[in-house]
Amino acid sequence: MIYLDYAATTPLDPLVLEAMLPYFSEVFANPSSLHGFGQKARRGLETAREQVALAVGAKPKEVIFTSGATEAINQVIRGIAAGRPEGHILTSQLEHKAVLASAEWLEARGTKVSYLAPDPSGQISPEAVRAALKADTVLVALMLVNNETGVKTDIAAISKLVHEHGAYLFCDAVQAFAFQEVKVYALGVDFMALSAHKMYGPKGVGALYIREGLALEPFMLGGEQERGFRAGTHNLASIVGMGKAAELAQTRHGEDSVRLQNLKDAFEGELLKIDGVRINGNEAPRGPKHSNVQVLGVDGEALLLALDTMGVAASAGSACAAGSLEPSHVLRAMGLSYEDAKASIRFSLGRMVSEAMLEQATEVFQVAIDRCRVFA
Repeated sequence: MIYLDYAATTPLDPLVLEAMLPYFSEVFANPSSLHGFGQKARRGLETAREQVALAVGAKPKEVIFTSGATEAINQVIRGIAAGRPEGHILTSQLEHKAVLASAEWLEARGTKVSYLAPDPSGQISPEAVRAALKADTVLVALMLVNNETGVKTDIAAISKLVHEHGAYLFCDAVQAFAFQEVKVYALGVDFMALSAHKMYGPKGVGALYIREGLALEPFMLGGEQERGFRAGTHNLASIVGMGKAAELAQTRHGEDSVRLQNLKDAFEGELLKIDGVRINGNEAPRGPKHSNVQVLGVDGEALLLALDTMGVAASAGSACAAGSLEPSHVLRAMGLSYEDAKASIRFSLGRMVSEAMLEQATEVFQVAIDRCRVFA
């Protein structure tokens, strides 16, 4: 089986697992407890906080742990709106569903929200942000690297415009962190979300950067954990795993980025030799691990199933409750027709992918396309 779905999740790094194991049995106490057992657990918690903070160029007290990026996103968007209910929120049509659903939930309750449309390459430009800012804009929420196309957003340039306007900037950096340096002060963000399982860490844990001095309404109540921002007993083993994953990612960004870019370039070069294949977002700057591939005249769901039966795991758009695939909202926002969006699938690369795997995947892809076209 060839796994090419690293944008969905990544395997746990063995060094991360090694760091986590003591916290399932030996260091089991509640880190909020004052006794010696609790304080030993507390040291593990704070070490992980320092590791994440160092990786993103923040102060440890600016990092709070969450159950994942979805919670972090909800906390920022709904927390800002709770504190400034009269304010306007600006986001884009390309964002993760956690951003869009939070914005839509607020909009239904009276908050003013604008959704920027991308250009045909899938980019949100600083100029588009500037034009959409309103006198009462309080928050701009944009991702650093798109989770479906890999298209990058110039967050550093946008942050200058947002701050000149007197608003806050939230950045979803989930897809970027595993392969590039993500420093909060260089980007100029006020809030930023990370997810451990996208950086070879455990599932069910994430982190939220909150710039020192900023006020944010708590999303979960019932305790004083995480400086009152996030109540609830810490998921300590997973938090320790996230700290280790962040530390490892920081040391491997350069090597991983170059290797993945070379692999992706060669892979896409071979894919483009297949009749009817194009790369969505290819005209824009992209990260090194995403390849969103459109195949003319082929249903993406059928293609994914064919690939899976032949041992290649890839993905496509969002799944509805019934389990059938709907066209990607990202691709539709970029101007693709319903049919072209349905004909698109996503390959995403990671540390365990080799050149030989991609050569085999390309051969399988051609066979799968041929089968789908025969039965179309």
